[in-house]
Amino acid sequence: MIQASYKKYILNFKQASGTSRGILRTKETWFLILKSESKEGIGECGVFRGLSVDDRPDYETKLQWLCEHINDDLDNLLSELTEFPSIQFGLEIALKSLESHDRFDLYPSKFTENEDAIPINGLIWMGTKAFMKAQISEKISNGFTCIKMKIGALDFDTEIDLLKSIRKEFTSRDIELRVDANGAFSPSEALEKLKVLSEFDLHSIEQPIKQGQMEAMSELCRVTPLPIALDEELIGVYSVTNKRNMLQTINPQYIILKPSLVGGFKGSDEWIEIAEENQIQWWITSALESNIGLNAIAQYTYNKQNKMPQGLGTGALFTNNFDSPLQVKKGTLQYNSNLKWNVNL
Repeated sequence: MIQASYKKYILNFKQASGTSRGILRTKETWFLILKSESKEGIGECGVFRGLSVDDRPDYETKLQWLCEHINDDLDNLLSELTEFPSIQFGLEIALKSLESHDRFDLYPSKFTENEDAIPINGLIWMGTKAFMKAQISEKISNGFTCIKMKIGALDFDTEIDLLKSIRKEFTSRDIELRVDANGAFSPSEALEKLKVLSEFDLHSIEQPIKQGQMEAMSELCRVTPLPIALDEELIGVYSVTNKRNMLQTINPQYIILKPSLVGGFKGSDEWIEIAEENQIQWWITSALESNIGLNAIAQYTYNKQNKMPQGLGTGALFTNNFDSPLQVKKGTLQYNSNLKWNVNL
């Protein structure tokens, strides 16, 4: 018999981090703790307030329900949690953790043995031009060859000047540039802005217009001069039929999977299978989880053997994250098995 409990935890940002949705100073997360005989498993339910489909008043009630029904059939539990993707994710991790020889070594591989690393993009947060430029210089000096820049909060001309200054120093062979608009453009202006952005030899743009405008997004993906990656668009699409319908209708160049937002590993596997059927490429990104969630996503991602830079470098953003073997080095995420976990909940 498994016993389950949960605990809320507030992660504090080292410095306020700007997105097109505003400034982030804290990030709420929840831990699901499972006990069976002498073993313990831990999973992270990384709800993202203001973005997650399960940002709902009954979130904690659902966690309580899960703890009471933890010994039910897993498929039934996941089905009951369909509208709570971050809890599905936390449950998957916690069960995997409980089964594992070491509760943090979920998918043993060359990654967890510190024999291989995962290439990742360096994330540039929004702010003043000087602040963003300083972050870019730091990422490049730290060995990143792929940078992801949030756009859509500053004046568009200022953002273009930033891209111009990067490309003056570094060609696309030196630095792969991804931009993330978080739905900041209106459908009427998006194509013109994409034309301007395409002059800088960018890898892709994430979510140029807000999600839920399938016709407009489909047309944009059809005529775009710049590859488009769907991100928020995937949130709240539950059934395989609806996932297939959306990808076949919009036909984007890429999709980006955040397991906390799309139903954990099971949900991610469904998206990947449909994307590959339709020749759509994909990569995986964390969603500001603690090192517990990031560790699970990284190990899962490594096993997928996708060679593109992934979005997995967020663990160093918080003052009160947990000590872990995860390290960002030379533009990669590594698992340094000489470093130990320190998790007190």
